[in-house]
Amino acid sequence: MSEKTEIKANPLPISFAEFAKEPVKGLLFIVIIAIGYLYIDGKINYTSQIEKQGVKIDALELKIDNATLNLKRSDSLLSASLAKLTTLQELGKIK
Repeated sequence: MSEKTEIKANPLPISFAEFAKEPVKGLLFIVIIAIGYLYIDGKINYTSQIEKQGVKIDALELKIDNATLNLKRSDSLLSASLAKLTTLQELGKIK
């Protein structure tokens, strides 16, 4: 136990000396990290866009439902008015 072991903290799996010997491996490591980051970032952005679009779709469906209801009411009122107008014309009240 008289020997002291030095523990060096190396946050990267490749040291600078190894990188200097084999730069292709070091660059591949950096590229893999970058691709992983871009994949995760894209996935997060894509998910948030889907959620935002879902909210917009719900709001638009509500507007379509309201417009459809108003159209049905308008059609019913037009039909009733036309029936009254036709009846008045047949009775000779209006020309």
